[in-house]
Amino acid sequence: MLEVHQIYKTYEGRPLLQGVSFHVAVGETVCLLGPSGSGKSTLLRIIAGLEEPEAGDVRWNGRSILHLPPHRREMGMVFQDYVLFPHLNVADNVAFGLKMRGVPAQEQKRRVRALLEQVHLHGFERRRVTELSGGEQQRVALARALALQPQVLMFDEPLGALDRALREQLLLELRGLLRAQPVAAIYVTHDQEEAATIADRLLILHQGRIVRQGRPEEVWASPGSVWVARFLGVGNLLTGFYQEGTIQTDWGRFPLVCPAGHAHQSGERVMALLRPHEVEQVTATEGWPAKVTDVIFQQDRFRVYLDSEHYVFLPQAPRRGAQIYLRLKRSYLECLGGEDEAG
Repeated sequence: MLEVHQIYKTYEGRPLLQGVSFHVAVGETVCLLGPSGSGKSTLLRIIAGLEEPEAGDVRWNGRSILHLPPHRREMGMVFQDYVLFPHLNVADNVAFGLKMRGVPAQEQKRRVRALLEQVHLHGFERRRVTELSGGEQQRVALARALALQPQVLMFDEPLGALDRALREQLLLELRGLLRAQPVAAIYVTHDQEEAATIADRLLILHQGRIVRQGRPEEVWASPGSVWVARFLGVGNLLTGFYQEGTIQTDWGRFPLVCPAGHAHQSGERVMALLRPHEVEQVTATEGWPAKVTDVIFQQDRFRVYLDSEHYVFLPQAPRRGAQIYLRLKRSYLECLGGEDEAG
C-alpha cells in the first residue's frame, strides 16, 4: 500500500499543499481531481521523487521511501506530452528502462512484445514514434511505464492532448488495463467525467487540501459543500433563509435536508442544491413560475435555462421567453451549508 502522510509544500512563498494525506491500495485507482493550481501535479512529483516536500512522508508498505532516488522507487509515470525518445522506434522506447536495468535482451523482447499486445500496438515494433498518432504515442508511453513492472503507476493528465472521441476510447482501454494489473494507480485530471470513468476513489483538491473524497457515485450524490458542488457542476445552487427545516428562496419555500453537522438557526442564510433532473414541468396551479431564457438540445433531453446560471432538464423544449411552471420530483432540497464553506 502507498501512503502519503501530511505533505506540505509552498510555491513562491505561498502554500501549495497543506497537510495532504491519503492512501492507495494495490489494485486500486485513485483520482486526484481539482482545478489548475490545486497542487495535483506537484503531489505526483513528490511521490515520484522528482520534488521534495517541506514536511510529510511517502511510504510503501509502511516504510518511508522519501530517501530513495526516483529510479529506486519502482514507480512509473505517464505524462500528457508522452516524453518519448524521437530518435528511437517503438520497441526501443518501450525497452529503454529495461536496458538501463540490464535486463537480458531476450527478456526485453518478450516483455516488449507482450506489452505492445496489451496496448493494441502489435506489429508497431519498428515504427518510429514520430510517425504515430497522438493516441498511439500515448499507448507507447503507457507500455514503457508498465515495462519495469512498477509498484505504483501515476498518470498526469495523460489524455489532455487528445480529441474527445479518442480520449473516450483510450480511457476505457486504460480502465480495463488498470483493473487487470496488480498495481496501485494515481490518476491526475481536472476533467470530472474522466475522473468518474477511471477512478475507484476520488480525492478532490482545493487550495492544497483534500476537501472531499469517496467513490465517484458517493461524491456526486453528496458533494457536501458549496465549492465541491460548484466545481463538479452537479446542479443549481439556491440561496435562501432557513426556517424550521425549510429554505425560503426566490422560487418559494422548500423542505431542506442537511447532512450531519450542519445545524442552522432560524433566519440564517443557507445554500441548497437543486439538481436539474429532479424537476418536472407542471400546470400553473401545481408549481412555481420560471421564465425560460434559453434552450439547448442535449442528446435525449433539453437543457432549459431559467436565468443566467440556473437550469433544468426537460423532455420537451419550451419556447424561449415563455413562462413555465415547475415542481420538485422529490420532496426536499439538499443543504450545502454556508456559501464559502470549502469542505
